[in-house]
Amino acid sequence: MMIGSAMLLGLFIFPLWSITLEAPQYPDGIGMYIHLDGLQGHEKHDIQNIDGLNHYIGMQKLPKPHEMWEFSVFPLVVGGMSILGILVGTLGLLKKVSYKWFLGWLILMMILGIAGIFDFNAWMTDYGTNLDPKAIMKMTDDDGNPLSYKPPLFGSRDILNFTAHSYPATGAVLMGIGMFLTFIAYVVGLKKSTKNENS
Repeated sequence: MMIGSAMLLGLFIFPLWSITLEAPQYPDGIGMYIHLDGLQGHEKHDIQNIDGLNHYIGMQKLPKPHEMWEFSVFPLVVGGMSILGILVGTLGLLKKVSYKWFLGWLILMMILGIAGIFDFNAWMTDYGTNLDPKAIMKMTDDDGNPLSYKPPLFGSRDILNFTAHSYPATGAVLMGIGMFLTFIAYVVGLKKSTKNENS
């Protein structure tokens, strides 16, 4: 429980998500990492290049940390959940709380994670569909509706001559492993409790 909770702290070092754009003019791809507290290009000028491309089709500039409340709140939530989990694990080790607290922490973490995914998807939807009507290029589908440039939440999608890839990065993998370890802690506690009740 303690180790699993501590692994959340990896999100303060490693990115949570990665979005990559591939196109003939960018054979090596350009992209960005989404961290708890802001965005970072895969390479030095990737954020600048993405903003430059987006300008032509009327997309907003990528947000700076101070422009999104999530970049201030998410570090507090993740840090708080990590500390809470380590505390619950410590109290469990000292037999001050039962294994059921492990499951309670895991459920709360899952709820927060799902809420974060919904928020992330809502931001990408706004980012990819709320276009400047005065954009240099106005692309429409066969019915005359403006195209959506929303990157996929997970997986790959063709957007004009680009292919966008969106996948978890190292921080998300560490978080997933950490949550799995807390589930294992709950199962071990449940088995021990059942064994003691039957003996």
